[in-house]
Amino acid sequence: MTNNNIIIAYFIYLPIVLALTWYVARTLFQNGKVFMLDIFHGREDIAVSTNNLFEVGFYLLNIGFALFYLRIWYNIEHVQGLVEVLSQKIGGFSIYLGIMLFFNLYMFFRGRKASRANTQKTQPITPQS
Repeated sequence: MTNNNIIIAYFIYLPIVLALTWYVARTLFQNGKVFMLDIFHGREDIAVSTNNLFEVGFYLLNIGFALFYLRIWYNIEHVQGLVEVLSQKIGGFSIYLGIMLFFNLYMFFRGRKASRANTQKTQPITPQS
């Protein structure tokens, strides 16, 4: 019976973490387009391309971590154990996903700040009369 519980845990865990990853990525990168357009000074082609590349990287990192974190190292005897293992796995992945979300937001803000600083350096100062 314990092997069946582990298989059940896998079949519950995987769809949940994949759905969480999809939701966070969709939300982050739909809203991230605004930052990318600002960073690349309205050049939509490069902003959208860069945003899409970051999105692919986000999916690869997070799905890779979800699969890496999949293994259950101990037997699950009862339904209570199944719920406890799933809460630990899904909760741990959610914390990791939240950290990745805030890291990406930090990178968006950092890129925006660097872009604005670079723009101010390259624009000539005109005297006011």
